[in-house]
Amino acid sequence: MTLPFFVYGTLLPGEVNHDLFLRGRTRSEEPGRLHGAVLYDGPGYPYAVEERGGTVYGGLVTALPGEYEELLVALDRLEEYAAADPRSLYERVEREVIRDAAGPPVRAWVYVAAPAVAARLRARGKLIESGDWRVR
Repeated sequence: MTLPFFVYGTLLPGEVNHDLFLRGRTRSEEPGRLHGAVLYDGPGYPYAVEERGGTVYGGLVTALPGEYEELLVALDRLEEYAAADPRSLYERVEREVIRDAAGPPVRAWVYVAAPAVAARLRARGKLIESGDWRVR
């Protein structure tokens, strides 16, 4: 299934991984937000943790058709995600993302903290109260 990606940290424009992974590979990038999650400082990079009532602000990235599969593999590697691997830092999940521009919500891939990481963050992590990595 080809879905856009919701990014909220180092893959945002102007952040360290944007040009390394996304430049020249995207058809569109637009602001968006993810409801039902909060943001924690990694440190150095953020984690979205699924939690009712929270909102994470970021961007909705649509890959160029010829770049999608390679980008998916690259982002899985960057986020240290491997399906069904308990050592993964993140899980890649399909969630509804709200576009800031007009238009209906869209389904997108989102990298959220894996369960063990989320539990540690909830217990003693540094919450980014704004939900926006850029204004932490």
